[in-house]
Amino acid sequence: MHPTRKAAVTATALLASATITLATGCESGSTTGGSVAESPSGSSGPGCPTALAEAKRAVKTAEDVNAPWSGPTNGPRAVPDKTIVYIAQTLTNPGVAGVAKGVQEAAGVIDWRVRTLNGQGTPAGIKAAFAEALALKPDGIVIGGFDPTSTATQVEQANADGIPLIGWHAVAAPGPSENPKLFSNITTRVEEVAKISADWIIARSNGRAGVVLFTDASIPFAKRKSDLMKKELATCSGVKLLSYQNVPIPQAGSLTTKRVSSLASRFGDRWTHSAAINDLYFDHAGPALRAAGRQGDGAPFNIGAGDGDPSAFQRINGKEFQAATVPEPLSEQGWQIIDEFNRSFAGKPASGYVAPVHVTTAATSGGALSWDSEGYREAYRRIWEK
Repeated sequence: MHPTRKAAVTATALLASATITLATGCESGSTTGGSVAESPSGSSGPGCPTALAEAKRAVKTAEDVNAPWSGPTNGPRAVPDKTIVYIAQTLTNPGVAGVAKGVQEAAGVIDWRVRTLNGQGTPAGIKAAFAEALALKPDGIVIGGFDPTSTATQVEQANADGIPLIGWHAVAAPGPSENPKLFSNITTRVEEVAKISADWIIARSNGRAGVVLFTDASIPFAKRKSDLMKKELATCSGVKLLSYQNVPIPQAGSLTTKRVSSLASRFGDRWTHSAAINDLYFDHAGPALRAAGRQGDGAPFNIGAGDGDPSAFQRINGKEFQAATVPEPLSEQGWQIIDEFNRSFAGKPASGYVAPVHVTTAATSGGALSWDSEGYREAYRRIWEK
């Protein structure tokens, strides 16, 4: 997620070698051995012509900021006079807060009431917020960014009371969930996020890259995402996984700087690209890379496989050690939550819509601090006001 993807090939040090292979069995925090001979810029072709062509096509599609609306165009007219409670895991999380804002905006269009409760980022705080939400006896409750199994008793009570629950990043997969019982869960598909992140590295490096991958192996969802990135990177024989770093998110601030300093010293110019399961790693990587003599708009070119919070956009726009992110369309997802509730209240099934992945770079951000897609406001208004 940092330096914008400026085309500084001289800083990118293309990787050559007759046998550059992606190591897939590294343990967390380990590095892959073997020397990689460097070759002058442009002296060798891509290491995987077929995979490279496919990656470039996928990235070009994902970077399109004018893609037409691909979500619902039909559904029930707005059911009047409803109250929604949005339980935020914590409003200091930009993703959670961004979706809350979208929910408020969309509800205002159809004159629904929304109450946002802050779980303060702690198990006790989230349970207290959920208890307050149930006491309010709303028509619907949003599980905003936390695991519903952590409030299993309250989820069961909501189910028993006939209060539909809609999650945002509440479970791993998008759409309806039976256990826990959610009318729908709003999120992009982790498989698509992981694939496009790896494809961006393949495409941007022209099939020749030395990659460091950051993950949090203690979170099954995060580990799966990084494993999927490794799998996609492995489709290009010219890409080498230099190191697979397990840095738990709660310790990202204290560990990332030390790890990055060590990696920069060990791999030097062979380290050309990075991917991380969350943008925040690159917030902490910047100082260590700067201390190692790296430039904000040079290698390693970093992409965050998730969220796309405002600080990530700032780093990308400012060319400060993050080149790209795969952002969630937070406002759009807030509008979708209101539409899904409306379908529930009207006795209709969930829409089944999952937002396509998008890649933001300095060239496509337009200077914005979030990703806001085209067409969803008009589409949902047409559905609700017909």
